[in-house]
Amino acid sequence: MSNGIPLAEALARYRIDADLGSLPELTDIDTLLNTYHPDHLRDSVVKLAVGANAGDSCQRELAGLLQAEAFIDEADLAGTPVTDIDVLVIGGGGAGCAAALAAAENGARVLLATKLRLGDSNTVMAEGGIQAAIEPDDSIQRHIQDTLRGGHHAGDPALVSALAGDGPEVLHWLISQGMQFDQTPSGDLHTRRAGGMSTPRLVHCRDYTGLEMMRVLREAVIQHRSIEVWEQSPAVELLSNEVGQKCVGAVLTSLIDGQLRIVRTRSVILATGGLGRLHLNGFPTSNHLGATGDGLVLAYRIGARLCELDSFQYHPTGLLHPSHLAGKLVTEGVRAAGALLVNGLGHRFIDELQPRDVVCAAILRECREGRGVRVDEQHAGVWLDTPRLERANPGILEQQFTSLMTRTHVAGIDPRREPLLVHPTLHYQNGGAVIDVNGATTVPGLYAVGEVAGGIHGRNRLMGNALLEIISFGRRAGVAATTDRDRGPKKVTLEHVNNLRRALTLAGLPMTQRAPQVLPAYAAGGVWNR
Repeated sequence: MSNGIPLAEALARYRIDADLGSLPELTDIDTLLNTYHPDHLRDSVVKLAVGANAGDSCQRELAGLLQAEAFIDEADLAGTPVTDIDVLVIGGGGAGCAAALAAAENGARVLLATKLRLGDSNTVMAEGGIQAAIEPDDSIQRHIQDTLRGGHHAGDPALVSALAGDGPEVLHWLISQGMQFDQTPSGDLHTRRAGGMSTPRLVHCRDYTGLEMMRVLREAVIQHRSIEVWEQSPAVELLSNEVGQKCVGAVLTSLIDGQLRIVRTRSVILATGGLGRLHLNGFPTSNHLGATGDGLVLAYRIGARLCELDSFQYHPTGLLHPSHLAGKLVTEGVRAAGALLVNGLGHRFIDELQPRDVVCAAILRECREGRGVRVDEQHAGVWLDTPRLERANPGILEQQFTSLMTRTHVAGIDPRREPLLVHPTLHYQNGGAVIDVNGATTVPGLYAVGEVAGGIHGRNRLMGNALLEIISFGRRAGVAATTDRDRGPKKVTLEHVNNLRRALTLAGLPMTQRAPQVLPAYAAGGVWNR
């Protein structure tokens, strides 16, 4: 990418009162997406050869992990300490905490195991807000329609109906837990309209809604007597019954001493989050360090069916400059408040409140066709015109976007006076494990909630539905996971691992790669290995 307007020149030409020109008409969304969205890059997708999704399209880096060798076998289980529990929750973000709380409140003894520390997750990075149909001119049906339309009608209507229907109750529950939300002068919850919404529906706490949510969830989990928390304890394998057809536990390791531990349980709830740290197609990511797709790997290996494995969300406005902030998110709330996207020529090129995939594709088109702002030979972006927003609404950036102001201040940038240079960043996996309305996967005993689950968002997620999903489906799965009242497994095996090894051998696939990855290669300690 060598074309575009050089950064210094574009910044010198920037004028807060410049005429931005008329907004061009968007006539063919499908062509825009098929030509410029990263999901459609040449050679980025392959066909899976083995497993429940054999023959389906899958993003190349993810396919390598789904069809990889396991780290352990039966010999590793000999002599390994065993813990028995009613419900095992794998993942300590918002979805995992919501599930653990619901299971514990329903009478279960719960073990919550998290890869890093409790709360280290993408939840804390969700800045914009949570959707719920609470305004007088809004409705559950309208929320459903917006979500299905935004996902290109690929979402499961039953899941979307459950999500939207839970919205008002989820807000009520969060407030009862102590969560704070911004209010109007009259004391009502303040709402915004964001991309893909037909009406204001986004309830928020400044621009750190996810952080505030995680604060109250973490406190509730720590204080609950029926929940035990194991930190720095990622799962490296699930456990099956004698015939490999039911999930009856997991094998955890310790990032501190590398020791394995077996957990036997009635039900396992995967809440492991996304895979941004795989940096699909070479993109930067907004995701936290542990987002390496572990849950997808473990679920697929035990036989769970997955969906939308070739569809990922690239958030339109990740910071591009300075380089050490590459991929860090500028919440969609800034655009919802009125900030405009402007190319290197000083022109608007897209309605900022189109769905995220459309805005992302439009930004990439501007850069590829030479109308972006060029940082170097490989990188170009567009302006997010925050000074114009500040001039129209004095004080709005300080009052409503505290996190943004803090992040840019550290980098020596004042978005009140200088526009932000942005470029799409890998943000969210649209698909995941196929689930029902209670979070149950296609494998008995295994549930999936949050970003590791699929079917809700279709092929594009609307802002604010992720924070709603983790509470709605986390609580649903937590209750459902307690309904299995048997005494738990008498024997645990890795028979499903043996089954996949045979399939890989028959398909002629190499057995050199191992998964799950656990940590990105550039993290301290690198990819987990024994």
